[in-house]
Amino acid sequence: MWFRASLLAVIALALHAADWPQFRGVPQMTGVAVAKIAAKPRLLWTWEGTEPFESSPVVVGGVVYSGNSGGELIAVDLNTGKLKWKYKAGEAIGESTPTVAGGIVYIGDLDGVLHAVNATDGKKLWTLKTQSEIKSSPVVVDGKVLIGSYDGNLYAADAKTGKQAWSFKTQAQVHATPSIVNGLALITGCDGFLRGIRVSNGTEAWSIRIGSYTGASPAVVGMQAFFGTFDNQVIGVDLAKRSVMWRYEHREKKFPFYSSAVVDAGRVYLGGRDKMIHALDAKTGKAAWTFSAKARIDSSPALADGRLWFGSNDGNVYALDVKTGKMVWSFTAGSPVSASPAVVDDKIVVGSQDGRLYCFG
Repeated sequence: MWFRASLLAVIALALHAADWPQFRGVPQMTGVAVAKIAAKPRLLWTWEGTEPFESSPVVVGGVVYSGNSGGELIAVDLNTGKLKWKYKAGEAIGESTPTVAGGIVYIGDLDGVLHAVNATDGKKLWTLKTQSEIKSSPVVVDGKVLIGSYDGNLYAADAKTGKQAWSFKTQAQVHATPSIVNGLALITGCDGFLRGIRVSNGTEAWSIRIGSYTGASPAVVGMQAFFGTFDNQVIGVDLAKRSVMWRYEHREKKFPFYSSAVVDAGRVYLGGRDKMIHALDAKTGKAAWTFSAKARIDSSPALADGRLWFGSNDGNVYALDVKTGKMVWSFTAGSPVSASPAVVDDKIVVGSQDGRLYCFG
């Protein structure tokens, strides 16, 4: 089952190997890329800004898109690092990562507004106002843009016009980004539930009580979902049985998991506020290995070319061998890296909290 699911994921990604169009790369949020990265990547360029990047970059058609804490959505040429355009959203963009689909860039801001912007020139197309800040990242599916808000709703808007199609009310903030599986939007909630919401009409298909405040987004392979919680656990869920398969908690370090997981070849990888990357068996939840950085890891890893790529608040970007957890490369940015990397072809792009975008290859 795991081999078949992993093979299908690889085939799907191979069709679009030159793009990383949304948070975690694909709608199932697995964080896996088909790429061939140099053994010791070098710094190709740095784009120098003045506002922190908590929003993670995406890359489509040779252009990097990301939002900063100054409320700017920027577009940068992937090959040269030169700015193409800037779009001013609200006062600030938090962790909402852009999504690019059909020539449009979508992103949420901390004023609670979902923005749709022309990908070519950065001109505003439409906006949709929610009732509280947006930290969730948008996802485009079946002609709709889905995004969560701190007003407790998951929203769906027409991707072309911005007209609200539906909203679904949860019992707390919707911080996580939805994963899309078989016509359902899966959201881990701050209300302690994993919910499956029908993309077609916004009704709830099912809910599974998790019992934990959750900021991380679910990664889905086959009929299984994986995510960390603020109760210091990583959870594996059987979606077919609507039940928790396992709960992992480090035997000594009790810290929240904010990083969203990578799932590949029967393993789950994610960072914790315990300063560690945890590699877990997807069937049992048992740890295969752990790696310790010098500060918390909120950055969600990307897996490419046998290595796990991620940032840490210790100011470094790391690459680990996925089989052993051994560090094989690092780069000192000098400022916390809480954003998650995008991987395209032979390049890795990530932003830091001192306002720089880095491209390695």
